[in-house]
Amino acid sequence: MSTPIVIADDLWDGDAEAVITAWLVSDGAEVAPGDLVAEIMSEKAQFEIEAPVAGVLKIVEGEDAVIAKGATIGVVE
Repeated sequence: MSTPIVIADDLWDGDAEAVITAWLVSDGAEVAPGDLVAEIMSEKAQFEIEAPVAGVLKIVEGEDAVIAKGATIGVVE
């Protein structure tokens, strides 16, 4: 079963978009719940994104991708 990595609607104030600044884990790597997998930036604020469950990471949106709240940036399978 796949679990999406979704950017939370309440991660930052306002409707500004964000940019994925770095993936901290490679595509296809094993992750555990709570592992930091990505960093995003919105309006000069950096946010860390964690793996929601254990499994294998599949990156959906690459580095420098512009994303909005609610976007799926990866999947843990």
